[in-house]
Amino acid sequence: MKLNWAERLVVNNPMRVFEQRLEIGWMKKHARLSPGGSFLEIGCGRGAGASIIREQFSPAFLCATDLDPMMMKRAVRYLYGRETRNIRFCAADGLRLPLTDSVFDAVFGFGVLHHIPDWQGALAEVARVLKPGGLYFLEELYPSLYQNFITKHILLHPEKNRFGPCDLQTALESAGFSVRATFQIKFAGILAVLEKAN
Repeated sequence: MKLNWAERLVVNNPMRVFEQRLEIGWMKKHARLSPGGSFLEIGCGRGAGASIIREQFSPAFLCATDLDPMMMKRAVRYLYGRETRNIRFCAADGLRLPLTDSVFDAVFGFGVLHHIPDWQGALAEVARVLKPGGLYFLEELYPSLYQNFITKHILLHPEKNRFGPCDLQTALESAGFSVRATFQIKFAGILAVLEKAN
């Protein structure tokens, strides 16, 4: 699902970069990744998360994807220059990633699943492209935050097949993930580090 004008404002403001920096810092404390791996970011937006991932984890290769071609152009501009040496950009749907099975050491998703109508299918895609033992770094929002009286009239989100904490946990287990660490704010959202089964 592509973002509307209001969502673009939300994800492209300086506070979002600060928030992602804090989230990635938390994730790094809860999961060690050796420098030099292959990483994927689904829903990279303007590229701020990819920049921080590269800075904090030093991957040998980072594939940054987004469904929205406008956001992909912003990401290329944001990361243009030396920082794009080991980053490849790909316009792709999180539900149908044009990528090989079991190829990534880590996958990052910052507030992406709640934009995908078939979010369970997207989780299966994450599991498919991750190597056994690979890590899934997740930040997600719950419907009470984006489908309340005010935000549902401003922000664009699917209205059916939404997930809360229990639904998300069940789907993650079904996709073959175990929890390494979580930080959850009830009725708001979750940060998690998950590991794909070997």
